Amino acid sequence: MENWFTIDRIDGETYCISEYRHWEETHCYLLNGAERSLLIDTGLGIRNIYEEVLRLAGGRPVAAVATHVHWDHVGGHRYFPDFYAHEAELDWLRGGFPLSAETVRRMVADRCELPEGFDLDSYTMFQGTPTRVLRDGDVIDLGGRVLQVLHTPGHSPGHMCFWEAGDLFTGDLVYKDTLFAYYPSTDPEAYLDSLERIAALPARRVFPGHHTLDIGPEIIARMRDAFRELKAKGLLHHGSGTFDYGDWAVWL
Repeated sequence: MENWFTIDRIDGETYCISEYRHWEETHCYLLNGAERSLLIDTGLGIRNIYEEVLRLAGGRPVAAVATHVHWDHVGGHRYFPDFYAHEAELDWLRGGFPLSAETVRRMVADRCELPEGFDLDSYTMFQGTPTRVLRDGDVIDLGGRVLQVLHTPGHSPGHMCFWEAGDLFTGDLVYKDTLFAYYPSTDPEAYLDSLERIAALPARRVFPGHHTLDIGPEIIARMRDAFRELKAKGLLHHGSGTFDYGDWAVWL
């Protein structure tokens, strides 16, 4: 279990750091600019992702940003004194996350052979104060690389996607598997609005927050159309069920 992370080089200065040994198969993305680096999501925190990032960042200062403040995306934030978050989820970073610590621990342990020495009882949701509060339309300049912040609520109130010249980092808004939109903190109507927004972008590559990396931008329009159909049928609301579309599904 020493090799907890799987690292894929996307291009010269972009890496995907994945946690395939856990059922959620979370992906984190390291983007190296000329002046600094950015890690999009920090994973579950089961192992220290900071050690991997420092090796790949080549001495650049590194900031972390979460697509949203869920345990599987901010678990490694405790290693990053410089991190960004959306204004809509600051309360979650102050201890207001709507699930109990015990519930989160059960999901961390579920369908996962935890590495030797990992103390599940000490696992807690990350809390902290971001060094930068993000809003829709903000830009993150890494020196030669600029990302635009897109506020895309639905899966969570402050969910963000990140856009970089045809590349779209989608977090939990888009991936191949079952999309979660059933929690009380989710908003199916807002989810559709966010899909409408990103479907209009000229994306060439999509980088999801979970599961297979074999995913293309065409899936966004399919998801948008399915959500439109659910809304037209009066089914786009909590408790309406799970709807399977082959290579993806949504749980409402």
